[in-house]
Amino acid sequence: MGAIAAVWWWLGIPVNLPRAPIDPNDKVQCISYAPFRNNQTSLSPATQVSPEQIAEDLAQLAKISDCIRTYATDLGLDQIPALAAKAGLKVIQGIFLDRDRKKNATQVATAIRLAKEYPDTIIALVVGNEVLLRKEMSASDLAATIRSIKAQVSVPVTYADVWEFWLSNRELSDAVDFVTVHILPYWENVPIRAEDAAAHADEMRRQIAAAFPGKEIFIGEIGWPSEGRMRESALPSRINQARVVSEVLDLARREHFRVNLFEAYDEGWKREIEGTVGGSWGLFDSEQRMPKYPPGQPVSNFPLWKLQMVSGMALAILVFGAAWLTLRRKPRKAAFASWLAIALSATTAGILFGVAEQRLVYESYGTGGWLVWGSLLVAATASPVLGANALMSGRAPPSFFEVLGPKGHHTESVLVTLHGLALMITVVIGTATAIGLVFDPRFIDFPFAPLTMAAVPFAAVTLLNPPSKGIRPLAESIFAGIFIATAIYTGFNEGAENWQSLWTCAAFVLLAVTLLRARA
Repeated sequence: MGAIAAVWWWLGIPVNLPRAPIDPNDKVQCISYAPFRNNQTSLSPATQVSPEQIAEDLAQLAKISDCIRTYATDLGLDQIPALAAKAGLKVIQGIFLDRDRKKNATQVATAIRLAKEYPDTIIALVVGNEVLLRKEMSASDLAATIRSIKAQVSVPVTYADVWEFWLSNRELSDAVDFVTVHILPYWENVPIRAEDAAAHADEMRRQIAAAFPGKEIFIGEIGWPSEGRMRESALPSRINQARVVSEVLDLARREHFRVNLFEAYDEGWKREIEGTVGGSWGLFDSEQRMPKYPPGQPVSNFPLWKLQMVSGMALAILVFGAAWLTLRRKPRKAAFASWLAIALSATTAGILFGVAEQRLVYESYGTGGWLVWGSLLVAATASPVLGANALMSGRAPPSFFEVLGPKGHHTESVLVTLHGLALMITVVIGTATAIGLVFDPRFIDFPFAPLTMAAVPFAAVTLLNPPSKGIRPLAESIFAGIFIATAIYTGFNEGAENWQSLWTCAAFVLLAVTLLRARA
């Protein structure tokens, strides 16, 4: 209980920042805005955002900023300039370009019309957003489009892309009125720590300014995700997001440059294509539209840490209770090592249960996501409880064959069946994650908390109650080989600074040890 309380007290320690990320008394210069919420997505042409929904957002944003940046003119976004004018907001109007030339023409025509209708609201047009990064247009075609639009409007015109693509396409500077550069330290090829993000942004801004003398350098996107997987030393978290935003705003004030924060609201639909991290860049949450960091309040990565601590303690008590009930029903002398293993399992589960709960909420997308990660959390929660029963009973972990084998070979015990099902759920979901981390790791989260909750008690039972006879099953051996191979690859691929990766790999190894010792 003391260990669980101490760790959760440490996890919940809040941080006081010199400047709040959101402060009505100190407005941000500009902030990226997309109105999609709940099940709305820009991936569906059927999406049509209502003016009432946009007006509600803009009334809220007008309290913290004088300017918003948009990215397109379809799906109801063409209503934004008129509503922004009523809210007293300026608009940096985006024009979304891709390979669809017909759609591009519609976007351009609508933006030109809006710039003429709302000359006091629209202060600039952004022709294309990272279209060179996505390789959907050539630099020459983009420059021609920009020049065509400039000839038809009276507001400044620019293009937005990450800093590398400005340096490799310098000819674009002649077509734009100012350079709009995206600096996202988390997404750099060599990811930058949150503590160094503001300094990195300033260094890149100065480098771009030196490459384009005479042009204003506008940081069109800068921010940090509050949730998601680590990239090397770059850790998404609430504290890190608040720190980066606070330090960047302070830097912009001192150095006198324009900056647009990315972004106002979490965009849940992006999790479908970019994982947890893609939908976690907002300073407000997606559904309730509540600020993540109310001004005047310290920031914590676990604002509900007391509740999470209590739930972890309850689980730990349940683990010890399962061991006590087992001994009461089947009295036997329990070895000290068994009690030590139960204590380790209970403490590990008690600490990580709240972490796993919180990550389940943020990392589950759609019915399938909730089903998969919910199943893993259930298996991980059951594992130390059923493991305590097995340790006190002197029973070895069940093999897959004991649970799934034909009649006469599979177990008749409900507890053994549940124990085996918990192991199989953990192994199957863990294997799917492990393979994903090898072949398509960019947006895959590291389920270190639930995997560890499950792996520690399984490994303890295997070590202290090893199977006494039988052959090594093929299924368990194959899964064990996958876990070991992917742990080695992922550990090297993600780097030594990514503790989420190393922790997950350690859980893979523990599961592999459990599976290799199985007998049927």
